[in-house]
Amino acid sequence: MKFFAALFALFAAAGVLAAGGATSQPRASLATVYSSCVNDKQAALTFDDGPWQWLNDISKFLVAAGGKGTFCFNGKNWACIYDPDARDRVKYAYDNGHQVVSHTWSHPDLNTLSSDQIRDEMSKIDQALERITGASPAFMRPPYGNYNNLVLEVAKQRNQSVIMWDLDTGDSVGASVEDSKKVYSDAVAKNPRNILALNHETYSGTAETVVPYAIKLLQSNGYQLVTVAECLGGLAPYQRTGAPQPPDSTWTC
Repeated sequence: MKFFAALFALFAAAGVLAAGGATSQPRASLATVYSSCVNDKQAALTFDDGPWQWLNDISKFLVAAGGKGTFCFNGKNWACIYDPDARDRVKYAYDNGHQVVSHTWSHPDLNTLSSDQIRDEMSKIDQALERITGASPAFMRPPYGNYNNLVLEVAKQRNQSVIMWDLDTGDSVGASVEDSKKVYSDAVAKNPRNILALNHETYSGTAETVVPYAIKLLQSNGYQLVTVAECLGGLAPYQRTGAPQPPDSTWTC
């Protein structure tokens, strides 16, 4: 009995056993999660669930202000990323210097999936983004902000970090334009060191009203509008970059 007790203690100390008999993962095998920026007076505006019809408008507002944003793309959510209009929007964002990030293929709750299913969700969108832009994302954002160790394990295996946020405009859960604008104004009034904001490009009010308001508010209070990779101290936004590929019959959803 003493031998088995000692053996159990050894395994527990090594992190092999966890509550309920499950296997825990060594921290080194899990992807890094970033929930806030690190650079002073920088704001990273992120936009989930595209590519959608207001992407170009958001980009133009940011570029006109000398800023950049981060677009977190799905493969098949509001539309198929391989549709000509969707491909053009993804390429437009990338070509205008915005950061392109994986947001999974079909926007599921990754916490409900198996390892193989998670890997499929990540690999299909990464393949699409690299085909369209020539760049392989170094970051991913889990739908609904939901992740567990299995998600982090697969992300790590794919050499990706996970990005969250520290400011949620609430547009995806029914916040009005005025509500979302107030989220920004209340946050800026507290003079935070930096901001990593969650928006969704799939709402006209966000694209046409909230984004211009946020840009003006943030810049007038001394914040530089940058990508997530830049606000994290200048991390590489992509694992590799190259030439985009020509579409073929395999580009389907």
